[in-house]
Amino acid sequence: MEAIPARARVYVACVVLGALCCLLPLPTVRTPWWAVLLLAALYAGCERVAARWRFTGTFYPVLLAGAFLLPPPAAALVAVPGALLSGVEQRPRWLRRLWRAAQLVVGVWVAARVHGALDGRDAVGASDFPYALAPAGAAVLAFCLALTVLDGGILAFAVGVPPAPLGQRGRVPVRRAWRGLFLRSLAPVVVHGLAGLMMAVLWRSPYGPVAALLVLLPMCVSWWVFAQYHRERAAHQATIRALVQAVDIKDGYTRGHSERVGQASMMIARELGMPDERVEVLRFAGILHDVGKLGVPTRLLRKDGPLTPEERRVIELHPEYGHEMVRGISFLGEARAAVLHHHERLDGSGYPYGLVGGQIPESARVVAVADAFDAMTSTRCYSRARPVPVALEELERCAGTQFDPRMVTALVRALRRHGWRPAVTSDEARPPRPRPSAPSRPGARR
Repeated sequence: MEAIPARARVYVACVVLGALCCLLPLPTVRTPWWAVLLLAALYAGCERVAARWRFTGTFYPVLLAGAFLLPPPAAALVAVPGALLSGVEQRPRWLRRLWRAAQLVVGVWVAARVHGALDGRDAVGASDFPYALAPAGAAVLAFCLALTVLDGGILAFAVGVPPAPLGQRGRVPVRRAWRGLFLRSLAPVVVHGLAGLMMAVLWRSPYGPVAALLVLLPMCVSWWVFAQYHRERAAHQATIRALVQAVDIKDGYTRGHSERVGQASMMIARELGMPDERVEVLRFAGILHDVGKLGVPTRLLRKDGPLTPEERRVIELHPEYGHEMVRGISFLGEARAAVLHHHERLDGSGYPYGLVGGQIPESARVVAVADAFDAMTSTRCYSRARPVPVALEELERCAGTQFDPRMVTALVRALRRHGWRPAVTSDEARPPRPRPSAPSRPGARR
């Protein structure tokens, strides 16, 4: 508990007290306990299966079906056993389970209250499906909003105490804590809400609870597919991290450079209006652009003195080495072309093939600008970091000859909008030394 900030413990305690207040009226409410027990057992079973097979997310249809069928306190109680028995990997496990249970209790209670206030249970009981959609939709929105408010609060107080929605550590500024949470969670919650409504309607139909349980079969299949997608994505990320870590270990002066080039490439791609899938591929391209340095002798990468022409020719082979290394990784797509061609120049004086203008793949032109920008704004063994405005002036001066003007303009606009925090990547214990034989071409870099 020493690692848990006091503000986070107070926040969780307040949410737990709010959840208890939601459950307090249970003794005075007419409750179909058999339905509560059945739904609670079903939800707990889904959570245990999810933990065993390491599925991502929470299975909301059962909880929302309870909100559509039961009084608010009884519906909120459905979430408690499953949340308290759910699998938790990080410590303190009991606090994380308590937080999850309290969060779901509040969210389901709010959804049930909104649904009841709009006479949704009457529409569900009469199997009046078209008219049941409106109160159910309002309840789903209220449920999503309640979870968003609570998740944003824990992000603002101490990310990482409960299951952190954004996978971050450290506090998030209050103005950013709730940004994007609602929209990101709305689509999956709406899908789960429709499944929960179908469960509730069938539950009250002549076919009974057994028919309602059949709704879960396609939802479980889709949940499994979604989990497989996330596993594959995690494997991709792990592959890329391993490659980048190997480059960082070998070329210590540019540690962190790959991630920053990936970030800058992503900013350029978004500014150009590229779809999210392509933005992600260009981020991969930026991260992996220097992976070919694994094939370059370490003494050349760390050499402080002048490079001979032969040594420079060896270093200039790293794009081809990198392309050979990632050629068989199918999910990288056009990122492989960026790895091969990110040192080409529009005027044809680049390497490895001396491509001109439009012959250079667009992904490579994006990464070339991002790479040069980070190289100029980072301290290395042979040069000190330049201020961001100076680096941007250099990029604009070289636009049309070395860099694609569209990419330069996109980076300038993105930086004006979002800013940039240049990092010192060299070992500060070693002062930079001049390199008289370093290339004199504008924006040149290793």
